[in-house]
Amino acid sequence: MKLHKILSLGAIGATLVAGTASAEVDDIRIGVDVPYEPMEYRTPAGELTGFDIDLGNALCAEIGIDCEWVVQGWDGIIPGLMARKYDAIMSSMTINEQRREQVLFSEPYITPPSAWFAPADVELGTLSEETLEGMTIGVQRGTLQDNYATDMYGDVADVNRYATADDMVLDMDSGRLDAVFLDFPIGKSTLLDSDAGNYKVVGEMITEPKEYFGEGFGMAFRQRDQELAEAFNEALAVLKENGTYDEIHAEYFGK
Repeated sequence: MKLHKILSLGAIGATLVAGTASAEVDDIRIGVDVPYEPMEYRTPAGELTGFDIDLGNALCAEIGIDCEWVVQGWDGIIPGLMARKYDAIMSSMTINEQRREQVLFSEPYITPPSAWFAPADVELGTLSEETLEGMTIGVQRGTLQDNYATDMYGDVADVNRYATADDMVLDMDSGRLDAVFLDFPIGKSTLLDSDAGNYKVVGEMITEPKEYFGEGFGMAFRQRDQELAEAFNEALAVLKENGTYDEIHAEYFGK
């Protein structure tokens, strides 16, 4: 039996289609911010793809519903959920206590580290106030990396905020940034893989403290949609058990 049989609109607060509280859910809208390769981005033909997209589509297929992806800039992605522009967010969103005050999270579906990236010829050892003093560093606006870099190094370095990782890469290529702080998979894809030999990882991978880096990436729902969130949790468990999750993960990150 497909999991959508448990998803009545009455059970999740009738948030998807007003006035049909007993109807089954056949499709949902999922908010996503692009580009954020390899997590979510467009192919040259303009089609959405990436780890989040493929995993999200597989989760919806397991549940027995159709996904409609709604592109939304990061700054407005939680407000868009609250305004019912879509029914869930699957966009590399880190689970943390601050966001839990606004949204209901699924179980984590991946836990990537964050990392510092710099031009290959930049000499940076251990990241500290001393080594970053006077430098210009880039982060994506409103992310946990933004919060961390601002709190830790904002007094000694210039923190430049960008709408997308691609915008950061342009300023790195032009020499306007000394380093950037990103989720490691995104930095690997946009800097290490795309500009082989021109950039490097600086220092250690970062996953602590949890107050900044949370518990991994999760889907976000409105607080009242507990049954919808649980359906995705159940589907994620199935995909991990039957090997589908590993296949999707290997496609984007290797074995």
